[in-house]
Amino acid sequence: MRGLGTRTVLYQQSVATALGLYNNDFLSIDILHERGPITAGELAKLTGLTTGSVTALIDRLEKNGFVHRQPDPQDRRKVIIVPLYENKEEVSTIYLQLHAEMVRLAASYSDEELALITRFLGQASAVLEDQIHHLHSNARNKS
Repeated sequence: MRGLGTRTVLYQQSVATALGLYNNDFLSIDILHERGPITAGELAKLTGLTTGSVTALIDRLEKNGFVHRQPDPQDRRKVIIVPLYENKEEVSTIYLQLHAEMVRLAASYSDEELALITRFLGQASAVLEDQIHHLHSNARNKS
């Protein structure tokens, strides 16, 4: 798992570089892609960045066409950050090769094996999410 995690981070950094982005910017794009439209405050909590850093990050992403801001219909003081990830051809192009290779890999497993792998990865993601929250809580308690 640790090796897979390392390679995932290295791949992600390579994609960020290929797109001309900072790694935190690209991480934020992926979070937005996964979570959907969220407020800047929610993005700050999920990334561990300060609200000021997130504002600058959103400015960069908006300038490059990866997100846009939209007023929160529930609270006029807030802004919702909407991902435009899927609209970016350069993102699709970069991930096309990985997607093809992963589909080829998945085809080598039975439906039962894929169900087990999917369940394991889902549970492993939940464990990682819990550990992230735990580490953030410990960091806040120390400051």
